[in-house]
Amino acid sequence: PSNPTPPTNSINGHEWVDLGLSVKWATCNVGASSPSDYGNYYAWGETSTKNDYSRNTYKYYENGNYVNIGQSISGTQYDVARAHWGGTWRLPTKAEFQELIDKCSWTWTSQNGVNGYKVTGKNGKSIFLPAAGWRNGTLLGNAGGTGNYWIGTNHKEYAYGFGFGKRLVGLNCLHDGHSVRPVSE
Repeated sequence: PSNPTPPTNSINGHEWVDLGLSVKWATCNVGASSPSDYGNYYAWGETSTKNDYSRNTYKYYENGNYVNIGQSISGTQYDVARAHWGGTWRLPTKAEFQELIDKCSWTWTSQNGVNGYKVTGKNGKSIFLPAAGWRNGTLLGNAGGTGNYWIGTNHKEYAYGFGFGKRLVGLNCLHDGHSVRPVSE
């Protein structure tokens, strides 16, 4: 028996969709086994999961201050997508997430019983972003109601994230646990 041929639209075993934008978008979150699976939660710049997402457990918080690990961590050692998926996978930049917001249609829906947004490009292809909520301290907040996704760009003591329900691109506490949806060239 021969090994199955990996799909042509995959990098390092992780599938992507061409939405007609400047980058390819992954079909799943980091740590997820399917598009509707929440996947794992990560603090900004951290590459492992944990039980407590608070300032005191944040790897880059020392002596009452956040440590500057760079303004953009996309593709660096602090990029959880690159650390877990390798290859050319990385966190999206603020401009790439803004392009996803501006150039795609967004439909609130349910997939396999999971709430989230179906994001469809002008070419008719789509991805599903589950409303996985967020982690703060030891609590999981608003799973099924909101989605919070990290962007590889920060601003002082906050990093840019994409959140459903409030505004699309806002600033989030670096130590909170959010979902990660990788992109690639």
